[in-house]
Amino acid sequence: MDEQVSAVTPPAAPRRSDRVLTAGAWVIAATLVLLAVYLGWRSRTNQAAAAIEPSDTASTIQPTLTPNPLAEDVGLPALPGRPATRAIARQAALHTIIPTRPRQQAVSYVVSSGDSIFGIASAYGIDPETVLWANYDQLNDDPDMLSLGMELNIPPVNGVYYQWQEGDTVEAIATQFKAEAEDILSWPGNQVDLTNPKFEAGQWIMIPDGEREFQQWIVPTIARDNSGVNASVLGPGACTGSYDGAYGSGAFAWPTASHVLSGNDYWSGHLGIDIAGSTGDGIFASDAGVVVFAGWALNGYGYMVMIDHGTGYQTLYAHLSSVSAACGQSVYTGTYIGGMGSTGNSTGPHLHYEVRFMGGFINPWFVLPAP
Repeated sequence: MDEQVSAVTPPAAPRRSDRVLTAGAWVIAATLVLLAVYLGWRSRTNQAAAAIEPSDTASTIQPTLTPNPLAEDVGLPALPGRPATRAIARQAALHTIIPTRPRQQAVSYVVSSGDSIFGIASAYGIDPETVLWANYDQLNDDPDMLSLGMELNIPPVNGVYYQWQEGDTVEAIATQFKAEAEDILSWPGNQVDLTNPKFEAGQWIMIPDGEREFQQWIVPTIARDNSGVNASVLGPGACTGSYDGAYGSGAFAWPTASHVLSGNDYWSGHLGIDIAGSTGDGIFASDAGVVVFAGWALNGYGYMVMIDHGTGYQTLYAHLSSVSAACGQSVYTGTYIGGMGSTGNSTGPHLHYEVRFMGGFINPWFVLPAP
């Protein structure tokens, strides 16, 4: 018999779609395994952090810690999960640094040698007018009335330091001193109860940015044809005659060898500059002219010289220790007229120097050459 040979059919090859599904399943499985590992690691990390720091004071930014070999010596305790030798090193400070804070109240200042209203105001960061206004009872609007040992009120900010009077109202005082009523009430140093805003008679208050007019105490301008000058009003140094003589060039030289200020600069309450120096230093005419005042002056100027230059200009030299010029004398640029001093109302040797033009005051810096 013929043997029958049965044909064996080979297995069918997997389809493409089956292969894709299998690969996707393996990717998903691997992803799940990695995710489980990551979540486990995060859980252990959070547990360790919670053991080190209380949850209610946790911060998202932690300081960098450096090993401190002295930690155990100073008794720093070991925290859970952190060695005792890990700490933030801190150096002890022997002196406390007090931060600068804005003042809200006036303070007292005792005048010492060499002080000036301008210098005191500058040291406290306020305008010199503010210092004058706060001390009218002593200075009477005259910066040259400053004297050694005088105790001044120094306001905290620019404005008027005012003592409340019976019958005053906030609105009236604000109008008087060109200020805003709201600024007076809201100034912290005034300590106003806004539910019942009022001040008591005698109370000192600050009027921020307030201002007022003040009286100028000056020797009037004297011309060479100064008929009618009264020595009893101006002082015994007043020249009562009418003179003629040298005329100036209009170009001014420094009246001293020093070109440095000693205190007061030119400002609305001080219509000249104070030049530094020592008692006896030479004082010289700034330009040619005729002497129209030579001697003691009232109003705090002490020994003084005034020169009329015949060009509309006059110059004034005050607080001298001695006067060498004489009434009616013709002087020229550089002529010696006296010695520097501290006579009159002065807290130290200096030259008070004024320049006037056609009866008005001008800033000496406008005519003096650069130092």
